[in-house]
Amino acid sequence: MSRVVITGASGLLGGNLAAELCAGGHEVVATRRAGTRVDHLGDLPIEWVDADLGATAALTQAFAGADVVFHCAAAVTIKREVTATMTAANVTGTANVIDAAIAAGVRRLVHTSSVVAVGLTTTGAPCDETAAWNFEAAGLVDAYAITKRQAEDVVRAAGDRIDAVIVNPTYMFGPRDARPSSGRLIVDVVRRRLPGWTPGYNNFVDVRDVARGMIAAWQRGRRGERYILAGHDLTYREIFTRIARLAGVAPPRFGIPAPLAKLVGRWGDFVERRGKEPLVNSTQIRYAFTERFRFTSAKAACELGYTYGPIEPAITDAIAWFRAQRML
Repeated sequence: MSRVVITGASGLLGGNLAAELCAGGHEVVATRRAGTRVDHLGDLPIEWVDADLGATAALTQAFAGADVVFHCAAAVTIKREVTATMTAANVTGTANVIDAAIAAGVRRLVHTSSVVAVGLTTTGAPCDETAAWNFEAAGLVDAYAITKRQAEDVVRAAGDRIDAVIVNPTYMFGPRDARPSSGRLIVDVVRRRLPGWTPGYNNFVDVRDVARGMIAAWQRGRRGERYILAGHDLTYREIFTRIARLAGVAPPRFGIPAPLAKLVGRWGDFVERRGKEPLVNSTQIRYAFTERFRFTSAKAACELGYTYGPIEPAITDAIAWFRAQRML
């Protein structure tokens, strides 16, 4: 079996990736920032190492002897303005991971990007890995999308120095979502915090399918390639209804009028200008109404053997995990 290192293992994807790798008999090392909560992974035989993304020397030491590094760590925000903090975490941090992996003699890097670094459909057909990045032109750009795209550029620029593969997951659900991250949508539906639904689409996938896709990318992915790891294209009304049914609660009952939603978005913009993290802003409102967020994993299926199952088990297991953690 192999020695693998994961950055960002305390997060939803990193934690489920660690679980899959441990189940496969691999030796799993995970980096974390000092003080990061990891008790939700206490059942896994993980060796934890304190190493911030800004500390290249510490990363190099953590990566020593590794066959592969899975870079999952990232900063997430809905803010539109790119801050020094976002650049340091997602762009400079990725460069530091690459430099450390090269210095440690790591054979392969699997970089976790996102479909927000790919593109939006212009025809209604699902986007593949060749789609042009057009979030800015569509009015859907934010600091996360910009810095994840820039991080991909960093990985590609280092292609002659390290064997790297990029994966681009969509919207993930599943257990071990301690913050929560994307699972907040489940929490909000179950707690009936959402007054209604919007007509937009998103692509939803079981985080464990993504984790297995990442392992396949490590083992079979082609150097320098990117692979979309997607699931089901669903409207927000459809996903809200499924979450509510599986949780045994009433779903949102009406569509939110666009003028009202835009007003809420503008209020979020005002909050953001005051230096705070808003619950929603105008960009997020446009996300909620867009039908252009559609993706295909045909390339990953062909080259990696990637498959994905129904979204219901991911929702059910996420709800059970949140309830066990008293987050619901």
